[in-house]
Amino acid sequence: MKIAVITTFFPSLSETFVLNQITGLLELGHDVRVFAWQDPAESAIHADVAKYDLLGRTRYIPEAPRNKSLCLIKALWLIVANFHKRPGPLLRFVMMFVRRRKGLSLNHLHFLLNFIEEDFDVIHCHYGPNGLIGVFLKDAGIAARVCTVFHGFDISCYPLARGRDVYSDLFKKGDLFMPVSEHWRKELLDMGCPPEKTIVHRMGIALNTFEYRRHRIPSDGPARLLTVGRLVQKKGHRYAIEAVASLAVGGRDIEYTIAGDGPLRGDLEQLVETHSLRDRVRFLGAVDQEQVRRLYQESDVFVLPSVRADDGDMEGVPVVLMEAMASGVPVVSTRHTGIEELVTDGVSGLLSPEKDVAALAEKLRYLLDHPHAAEALARAARHRVEGEFNIDNLNKRLETIYRNLMRSMS
Repeated sequence: MKIAVITTFFPSLSETFVLNQITGLLELGHDVRVFAWQDPAESAIHADVAKYDLLGRTRYIPEAPRNKSLCLIKALWLIVANFHKRPGPLLRFVMMFVRRRKGLSLNHLHFLLNFIEEDFDVIHCHYGPNGLIGVFLKDAGIAARVCTVFHGFDISCYPLARGRDVYSDLFKKGDLFMPVSEHWRKELLDMGCPPEKTIVHRMGIALNTFEYRRHRIPSDGPARLLTVGRLVQKKGHRYAIEAVASLAVGGRDIEYTIAGDGPLRGDLEQLVETHSLRDRVRFLGAVDQEQVRRLYQESDVFVLPSVRADDGDMEGVPVVLMEAMASGVPVVSTRHTGIEELVTDGVSGLLSPEKDVAALAEKLRYLLDHPHAAEALARAARHRVEGEFNIDNLNKRLETIYRNLMRSMS
């Protein structure tokens, strides 16, 4: 199959789930192209980007001029210059403009120009707003099945900001909707998503790249805690820092490593200073996949206290939790959206309520005091990831989903 993947940022260190899906489909023999709004230009890059020459398969949408008159002039020039390639879709775009289609912009035209020279079987959109681009292309006459993956922010804070009917056009015209968890499937159905077109399809990890190792909580020396994730509110870093502060006051010897970067770094560093934790907490900034794997092997406990952010933003099913669980690191997280579909409290990890520092500290203290229980949790966690979050199996399932969709619509 020829598959177009529309995503927001590519390649992104924090979105290994997008990368793993693309490389998996390539390994299965499909022709995959990536269309992204922006290159995040991060300081590190995953090795698979070069291995599969993904930048050579990626096209970026040019930034539109801020001046409306310049946008109009550029749009007219692009339509005239490209009209001979495929008149039908460009005429439809002009009619949409004349009829004042809501939200239509020069960016839509740039997307359309990327699709008029070659055909695709599937347009695979990561995140709901990109699904809207997919159905725009369909309206313009691009004959492909439009499938949209919903992750978290696109079902939580995005509809809060734009209105719960923001996806009404997508729900009418899209061909398939794939939330990453049962939690988000229920939310989509409440928003009016057609149930017969909605299936849960999970993100996963490449299990063979995460070696399971027995992690024994040390009886002497510092216990090494780890968090991997962007420094944004929904990851809950501040609650982990405060829990570490509570444990330190109680006499626990702890080293806490935070890998990832983001807008809250300054605030979090100040919180570390406030709690006099400079010698216990280190910020690594952005890290690539190889560094992340090494950090899992060097850590004793993985903590991710995810929360609902002030703007409503919430998680899907965090891939970093899957990675830590696959590596044998016992995990502590929160009862938040789809996390409970990955981590069963007391079976494959420990969960605390959101924003409850005392409960989070108590869960961490339990693991530090009960190393044998921590090992049992870690073994069950690896088994859970092997059974439901193996990207190889999930990509084969995705391939089958697409083939069935194409047959049903032929």
